[in-house]
Amino acid sequence: MLLDAKTAVITGASRGIGRAVALALAREGAAVCLNYRGNESSARQTQAEVERLGGKAVLVQADISREDEVARLFHTAVSELGNVDILVNNAGVTLDRLVLRMKESDWNAVLSTNLTGAFLCCREAIRLMLKKKSGSIVNISSVVALTGNAGQCNYAAAKAGLVGLTKSLAQEVGGRGIRVNAVAPGLISTDMTKELPQEVRDRMIAATALKREGSPEEVADAVLFLASDLSRYITGQVIGVDGGLAHV
Repeated sequence: MLLDAKTAVITGASRGIGRAVALALAREGAAVCLNYRGNESSARQTQAEVERLGGKAVLVQADISREDEVARLFHTAVSELGNVDILVNNAGVTLDRLVLRMKESDWNAVLSTNLTGAFLCCREAIRLMLKKKSGSIVNISSVVALTGNAGQCNYAAAKAGLVGLTKSLAQEVGGRGIRVNAVAPGLISTDMTKELPQEVRDRMIAATALKREGSPEEVADAVLFLASDLSRYITGQVIGVDGGLAHV
């Protein structure tokens, strides 16, 4: 299997893309540490699905915007699984509003989870990966990092920040055998995107070359590729999984 004897930390793993990534990595042999912030029942469902595949899954509740909780997340991952070979920064929140109606607290809440949280997780993972001189980090960005989207200035800024983090960090740690890449999903069928008005969804589908929504599993396939040795000479890249939305 592609990830035999590997261990992975996946943030925001309780549902959607995070759950699909957990299952894809477990299916290929990885033991997974499943992070969630508040939805314990969904996280336990992800854990159960991993275990049905014959995999090992450890649950860790942690708010990744807090430095002390990130440290606890990785300490638990190491104590329970032995190491961290893969990090998938998937956790994210949205608080969509036009800028003139956006409170500073709305801005800070999205940036602190979607960008600062990823930074904190990257830092902890790299400390562990440096010891083995190997590892793969995959950051989940978004098509809006490249295109922008009205009403999502905070979200788009955070996801664009992930692109800069990915490319800069890849240069910092590449010489130590650690790869850092990003995936930029387009309109993916998740609980988060189902909250969009139907007219917005229809407009995005019409602007997508493949004329349909993507699935969490299609994003997970790209993450699996970047996490595995199939991409061993790829770093600092952003792979769009958007059906052509960013390129039409």
